[in-house]
Amino acid sequence: MKQILITNDDGYESEGLKALVEALDGLAAVTVVAPSTEKSACGHSLTLSHPLSFVSVDDDFYKLDDGTPSDCIYLALHSMFEERKPDLVISGINKGSNMGEDITYSGTAAGAMEAVLQGVPAIAISQVMDFTKPVGDFKLAKKTIRFLVEKIFNGEFPLSEREFINVNIPTDVDEAEMAVTYAGYRHYANDAHLHRNPRGMEYYWLGLHPLEFKPRGEKTGLCDFEAIEQKMVSITPIQLDMTAYGSMKKLREWL
Repeated sequence: MKQILITNDDGYESEGLKALVEALDGLAAVTVVAPSTEKSACGHSLTLSHPLSFVSVDDDFYKLDDGTPSDCIYLALHSMFEERKPDLVISGINKGSNMGEDITYSGTAAGAMEAVLQGVPAIAISQVMDFTKPVGDFKLAKKTIRFLVEKIFNGEFPLSEREFINVNIPTDVDEAEMAVTYAGYRHYANDAHLHRNPRGMEYYWLGLHPLEFKPRGEKTGLCDFEAIEQKMVSITPIQLDMTAYGSMKKLREWL
């Protein structure tokens, strides 16, 4: 039987994680190793400053005490899959989008990154949502991930080594066309809010940026933001090699 390892960055109690497990029912033997608390925007970080412990939540379901998604995959592969690696790693279903340069912040994407570094095919999946509204049932996300997994298991993983599939699901739709996209250009601002506690001590709370973007002019086809804007499922191949090859000649000349 096929084996799937699951993680996320919203924590082991997340509705998205539960929806992902439900979506994969009957497709494979599923093992869940997820952070004990929310680790959103932790990036591709490993914990080196203190020890980590697996805590059993249910059969084949563990939380990693104070671990990151990268920790979860790294340790699970080395302690639970010593004899045979899983056939696939899936990270999600994340509550919120992971598009454009947000991929570098994303703990969800990082779980998939760690998997492909260890030689295991991986998918990161995120649900775009309005955080002022209820989370919803993840209907389209569940349908999409099941379709992708079935296609992989009935054929092969379509990407090369150290590449993973990054999926973003549009909000408030039950059916949508799939589009292969590239990562768009995200506009960022400083959304840090200054407050004071009852004793007068200042502290900052980081806010959420609106999904403002622009396409990368030299690219063809849709970027991930455009696909979501058009209520399409965005499927982006992501590579871990971040070398700016087009600038190497310019840098050599500069040196």
